[in-house]
Amino acid sequence: MYIIGIAGGTGSGKTTVARKIIESLPQGEVALIPQDSYYIEATELSMAARRKINYDHPSAFDWDLLIRQVSDLKAGKAIEQPTYSYLECDRLPETIRVEPREVILIEGILALYSKELRDLMDLKIFVDADPDERLIRVIERDIAERGRTVQMVVDRYLSVLKPMHLEFIEPTKRYADLIIPQGGNNEKAIGIMRTCILHRLHAPHDHFPAGL
Repeated sequence: MYIIGIAGGTGSGKTTVARKIIESLPQGEVALIPQDSYYIEATELSMAARRKINYDHPSAFDWDLLIRQVSDLKAGKAIEQPTYSYLECDRLPETIRVEPREVILIEGILALYSKELRDLMDLKIFVDADPDERLIRVIERDIAERGRTVQMVVDRYLSVLKPMHLEFIEPTKRYADLIIPQGGNNEKAIGIMRTCILHRLHAPHDHFPAGL
């Protein structure tokens, strides 16, 4: 099993990178663990209170559950992955059964934040992009998928996304084994990464350099 963490700011293109990795590998060999699925439950809160939660702060995530489930996958056990609704700002009752696979992708803004989670990873990736490009992607996504207006997105970016990125997300770049600039548009970097993963999966383990 090969566990890969993919971190990066909101709108950096990390989901695109994860998707391209999945598409390049044999079907059934990859399991995707989106960190967003592990936002803390907020069922007891009103909708107004849920919308005030800082979802870019480390405290917004259920780290114990995420680490426990990744550990279970690494041990060969299936998990019941939680699901999350951005419209409801809460977890849903339904779960998704995830079986252990040859490759486990953990993707999220703070995927490299927890040392305990990082220690479970074989490869740590940080997807980088210019702030203005990230803001444009966030505006497009949040209007289309999360029912927000342009002004709502810009206000949230200035008051939450930008300061949280600088305080918590950007510093995790130091833990990355590989930094992919230009986000999901960097086909050369993604191609090199795919090649490394394929070699890691199908070549004898004793032929690998340390850390690959």
